[in-house]
Amino acid sequence: MNLQPSAPPRLRVSQSPINDLTGIIIDTALVIHRDLGPGLLESVYESVLSRSLERRGLHVERQKIVAFTYDGMAFDDGLRLDLLVEGRVIVELKSVEKLAPVHSKQVLTYLRLMHLEVGLLINFGAATLKEGLHRIVNTLQPSSRGAAENAEVKA
Repeated sequence: MNLQPSAPPRLRVSQSPINDLTGIIIDTALVIHRDLGPGLLESVYESVLSRSLERRGLHVERQKIVAFTYDGMAFDDGLRLDLLVEGRVIVELKSVEKLAPVHSKQVLTYLRLMHLEVGLLINFGAATLKEGLHRIVNTLQPSSRGAAENAEVKA
């Protein structure tokens, strides 16, 4: 089976509001879910979403390693982001029947460590993407003694 997605327009949203950027990501994920449906491996959705966003002119980093320190201990491979879009939005992908509460907490932890505002948790395993889509907002300001002393993205 060879599915050919329609070619969306190329965009440059580096300076656009965060809502525009998350809207583009969500719209792209909706098309992919409609075309492919649920049940594939997470890595398939990651590859397709990444490529689709890049075709729209967005900078996407896959499996981004983030190092951080806590209480004087360094964690060089402390976490991996599924996707980091435009250096501003974390996208955590799942392909499971139902999300667990820990999945949203995981994204919030990533946002706090990265000092970012918004993340998307997208479950391609849900029957409809509306069921599997969660926008997570980091409302906490970094404190002088936060959860992690600092986070450093590794290239």
